[in-house]
Amino acid sequence: MGLLRRIRHEAEARLVGPAIAGLNAARRLRRLEAKAPRPPLGPPLRNGVRLRAIVERYYFAGRTADGARPVAWVTSGAPVEVLRPLGYYVVYPENHAAVCGAMRTARDLCEAAERAGHSRDLCSYARTDIGALLAGRTPVGRLPKPDLLVCCTNICQTVAGWYRTLARETGARLVFVDTPFLQGDLLPHHTAYVRRQVETLAAEAERVAGRELRMPDLERSLRSAQDAAFLWGECLATARARPAPWVGIEAFFHMAPIVVLRGLDEAQAYYRDLLGELRERSAAGVAGIEGERVRLVWDNLPIWSELRRLGDLLAARRANLVAATYTHAWSECADLFSAGDPFDAIAATYTSVLLNRDLAHRARGLADLARRYGAHGVLFHSDRSCKPYSLGQHGLRDLLAREHGIPGVVVEADHSDPRSVAWEAAAGRIEAFIEGLG
Repeated sequence: MGLLRRIRHEAEARLVGPAIAGLNAARRLRRLEAKAPRPPLGPPLRNGVRLRAIVERYYFAGRTADGARPVAWVTSGAPVEVLRPLGYYVVYPENHAAVCGAMRTARDLCEAAERAGHSRDLCSYARTDIGALLAGRTPVGRLPKPDLLVCCTNICQTVAGWYRTLARETGARLVFVDTPFLQGDLLPHHTAYVRRQVETLAAEAERVAGRELRMPDLERSLRSAQDAAFLWGECLATARARPAPWVGIEAFFHMAPIVVLRGLDEAQAYYRDLLGELRERSAAGVAGIEGERVRLVWDNLPIWSELRRLGDLLAARRANLVAATYTHAWSECADLFSAGDPFDAIAATYTSVLLNRDLAHRARGLADLARRYGAHGVLFHSDRSCKPYSLGQHGLRDLLAREHGIPGVVVEADHSDPRSVAWEAAAGRIEAFIEGLG
């Protein structure tokens, strides 16, 4: 790594980026304080301003990271705790694609990937990411070139082809961590199989970074990830109050630190502050949606391009998404971070994530979420380009209604590509469903 590039990166990441983000945050906070809430929405979260600043600093630091420190691109379910102690700047292509979806730039990037021969039936996160790489543009300014690619198959098998494409286009070293799909409980041979691969990942990450992974540092990274996951779970749990102190759709945005900053103390600090604000609001009776009448659970990824319209539709009917399988997935395995030595804990945690479990597990989780959060029904997003998450949703809906008395509705859309979202049809189904709840 060049000394001058390192100095420049440190200056921009530690001084320039935070200064710019701080100025932007101050302006946003002033606008927030001067702006009246939009009834029936309650006052917006102050930590929403801080969240924007964190995301800005994260992407700003990435602009100068390559050549200054090791860079890894990883899947959302990859064991990043191995990389943190080695000084890696970590890029999450899925998070980047979600940002593109929310900023409505995903369509052009998907089309760039399709022009290069990638099928429109592929995951829109993959097409957005590959399109951004091929087109050389992104709404976040610039993504650093990877030295290492880490692909963990616990979220889907699409990532295997996706990351092979990234390896071919970037020339970066690719490491796979394959997790066996769990039909039932996690067994010792599952943990042993994944542990060996995590050890291989650690060795390769050391080689690329030119540093040795010290066990005390790895243990600290795991504790940080676990603490942040527990805090995130406590933030989500505040929505069990009636009324919920925040709009559930906001959780899709506030989950960003538990993804991109997992294993860093900054994630813990953020969720401590967010939890404090949510508890204050709850104690004061502040509602995310005034006159909250209907409480719903969401299953699958969000429809990033339509979150504003979805939020307005629900708020107008005094309905709130008080829980979501997607947001809760980032806290439900937190206890496993201390299951055995660091490598066993990592193997157990990352093999047990939601999308690596069978439908019976998902059904129990959905029923439990609906019960604990007092939900009246479930909105199932049948996501065109996330087939593993969408598999079996009609059966899950019928099972919940038959065995637990919890009704649900399935709406078809896409998490990132707006061309596959028929908003009027989806909105009509949601409206009819809410009206039917009484």
